[in-house]
Amino acid sequence: MRVAVIGAGAAGLATVKALLDAGCEVVAYERGDRPGGLWTDTYASLHLNTSKGRTEFADFPMPAGWPDYPSAALVAGYLADYADRFGLTSHIRFGTTVTRVEPAWTVTTDQGDTERVDAVIVANGHNWRPRHPEPGYPGTFDGLQMHAHDYRTPEVFRDRRVLVVGMGNSAMDIAVDASHTARGPVLLSARHGVHIVPKYLFGRPADATGGAIAALPWRLRQAIAERLLRVAVGTPQRYGLPAPAGGLFQNHPTVSDTILHRLTHGEVVPRPGIDRLDGAKVVFTDGTIDAVDVIVWATGYRVHIPFLSEEWLGPDPESLPLYRRVFHLDDPALAFVGLMQSTGAAFPVVEAQAKLAAAYLSGKLILPSAAAQRQAVDRDLRAAVDRWGPHARPHMRVDFDSYVAALHREIARGGSR
Repeated sequence: MRVAVIGAGAAGLATVKALLDAGCEVVAYERGDRPGGLWTDTYASLHLNTSKGRTEFADFPMPAGWPDYPSAALVAGYLADYADRFGLTSHIRFGTTVTRVEPAWTVTTDQGDTERVDAVIVANGHNWRPRHPEPGYPGTFDGLQMHAHDYRTPEVFRDRRVLVVGMGNSAMDIAVDASHTARGPVLLSARHGVHIVPKYLFGRPADATGGAIAALPWRLRQAIAERLLRVAVGTPQRYGLPAPAGGLFQNHPTVSDTILHRLTHGEVVPRPGIDRLDGAKVVFTDGTIDAVDVIVWATGYRVHIPFLSEEWLGPDPESLPLYRRVFHLDDPALAFVGLMQSTGAAFPVVEAQAKLAAAYLSGKLILPSAAAQRQAVDRDLRAAVDRWGPHARPHMRVDFDSYVAALHREIARGGSR
C-alpha cells in the first residue's frame, strides 16, 4: 500500500509515523522547508494553551523539565525532534505544493510531477486560510488592517492606537502584546463573549482539572467546571466583557492568564461589536467612537482544501461528513487527519486519527458497512448540533477525551472484525 500524505505539520507527521509503523510505503508533501507546519512560523509570544501533559504525543512525551505551557519555539523543536526520532524526514518532499488530487488516486504538484498512489490522507491543517468578517462592515478605514495570521511581533503597534477584533486565544495574546507598545489602551471588540479560563486552577494546569472529570457526562462536567471557574476568576462580565454566548465545553473557551490582568489595569479596554468604519475612526454598536490606527482581525480561519474538487468536498468543506472524522463516506481510501475542532489539545487527537487510518489502510482493521458508517455520522452530527448548535461547525467538533477513547475502541473493534 503506497499512501500520499499532504502536509507535514503535527497531523502530517503523526500520519507518516503511523503509516510507517503499519508497514505502508509513504510519500508526504509539504510546501514549507521543514517539518512542523504553522509552529515553525508564529508570533513571538505564542505558547501552548493546553498543558504539555495533555498535548504531547503518546509515542513521544515532551521533556519532563519543560514548563507546563511550552513556547511555540519549543513545540516547533519538539516536532522536528519527533520527525528525526522516527525517521520521518526522508519520506517528506519539502517545498512542494499539491495542486490536484484525483481518484483513484493521482497526486499532482506545482512542479508538474504526477504520482499514482493507493490512498491519500489529507493533513494540511485548517488554521492557515484567514477568515474575515462577512459581510464586511460598512464604511472605509484609513489605517492599517491585518489578520492575526500575519502578526509576528508587537513592534508593528508601536505608538499606534490599536483595535483587536475577536475573543479567541490569538485575539487575547495579540491584545496583551499590543498593550505594551501601543499608544493608549488597546481596544478589544467582540460581538459575542467566551469563557476565559486561566492556565492554572488551584495550582494545577486548568486542563488537568478537566481531565480529572472527563469520564462524566459533558453537561455535568460543564456545571462543575463553570462553578470552579466562577470561584477562581469570576465571570467575563466582571471584566467588562460580553457574557459567553454558550456554556463552557460548548463554545471553545479562551485560555489566558494575562488578558484579565491587562483588563483590570486598563491597558486593554473592552468594546462591543463594530457598527461601521469611518475613516480614521471606528463606530461601535453602543455608539462609542474611537480613533484607531490599526485593526487586527483575529476572526479565525476557514477550511481550505484547494486540491480536491467539490465532488469530494461538497459545497462547504466545514460540513464534510466523515466516518469518525477520518474516512470519506464514498471512498475510505481518501482520509483526513486533523479536520476537526477539539475541546482540548490537537496532538493526541491527530495521533489517534493517524493510527486509525493506518490500521485500515494496512489491512489491520475492517470498517463497518457503508450504511452503518452513514448512520454513525448522522448520530454524531445530531449530538454535536445538540451540544454546539447548528452554526458552530458541528460536523468538525469533537470532545477531546471521549473522542480519543472512541478511536481506540474503533481500532480494537475493527481488528476483531
